[in-house]
Amino acid sequence: MGLKPVVELGVAEAYAILAALPGGAVLPPLEAIENEDWGRDFLLGRFEDFSAEQLAGMGLRWDETGDGATPHPQSG
Repeated sequence: MGLKPVVELGVAEAYAILAALPGGAVLPPLEAIENEDWGRDFLLGRFEDFSAEQLAGMGLRWDETGDGATPHPQSG
């Protein structure tokens, strides 16, 4: 099974991944952000702090196609 693009994560899934990280950032309660327009963007933006290798360790990648077409936000 390949790596899942970060942009395909739902709010609850992104929240669960970030909340499970040891020493991770403090997040607002899921109930406070899950139905807000900015909630998903807020959570997905947190993944920008991770390298491609760290994302791969979480089963994630930045590009949608798997061919590197959409680079990591910090790489360009």
